[in-house]
Amino acid sequence: MTVGIRELKDNLSHYVRKAEAGARVAVTAHGRVVAELVPPSSPSGKAPRNRFELLVASGVVEPPSEKGDPTAGWPVLRLGPGSAQLLIDEDRGEP
Repeated sequence: MTVGIRELKDNLSHYVRKAEAGARVAVTAHGRVVAELVPPSSPSGKAPRNRFELLVASGVVEPPSEKGDPTAGWPVLRLGPGSAQLLIDEDRGEP
């Protein structure tokens, strides 16, 4: 994630929360990276515990902006064994 100095200054709490969640925020001045806001790496800080947190910490993925399950309220789909593959093949027009 990259942010300009002015944007960082205007929304500092937002970017600090992103770093706290494990994101690396590159700070730019005139298009050039001049600093990074990173999660703490000391033992007192939260170390990444799983692959997702490692991906967030490395900047490959961005942490969710809201708490909770993003799929809450979605309908539950019940398919028999092999049904998903049949549906995918049908959607692709494969026999």
